[in-house]
Amino acid sequence: MRRSPTAGFALVLLLTACQPALNWRESRPAGSGAVAQFPCKPEVAQRQGMGLAQCEAGGSGFALSWADTPDPTQAGAALKAMAQALAGKLGQPLPPPQPLQVPGMTPLPEAAQHRLTGAAGVTRIAVFAHGGRVYQAVMTAPQDDPVAWDSFVTGLRVEPAR
Repeated sequence: MRRSPTAGFALVLLLTACQPALNWRESRPAGSGAVAQFPCKPEVAQRQGMGLAQCEAGGSGFALSWADTPDPTQAGAALKAMAQALAGKLGQPLPPPQPLQVPGMTPLPEAAQHRLTGAAGVTRIAVFAHGGRVYQAVMTAPQDDPVAWDSFVTGLRVEPAR
């Protein structure tokens, strides 16, 4: 059976349409003590005791930030403050927390994830800690993308100090 050239072109278009827009890869941002799955190569910026890894892909932004608290017993309060500060910046109340488990994190009741919706789109946030280091993972998107968020959050882990 002979195929027409347009049938081959249509097959290529169909296969291209099935390709995911996000190319997930493991990243170990220098100085973070964490491993994350990003859908793009993140740019990393650091200052004394804090850092940020971020990138944009498929119309969404992904970021992982970290900071050291002066007193590890204040990590829980810092997590709560981080989530509240982001909600305040977006002009929204902080919604009820959803559970969060990140391998290697210190179990704290303030470790959680939140979904914020507004006119500009959806912002998802996860906050967790390891000892006195606090982490914030954020995804911003014009529309909610639970699959991308799940991929981002389940790709997080804290590595033991070497």
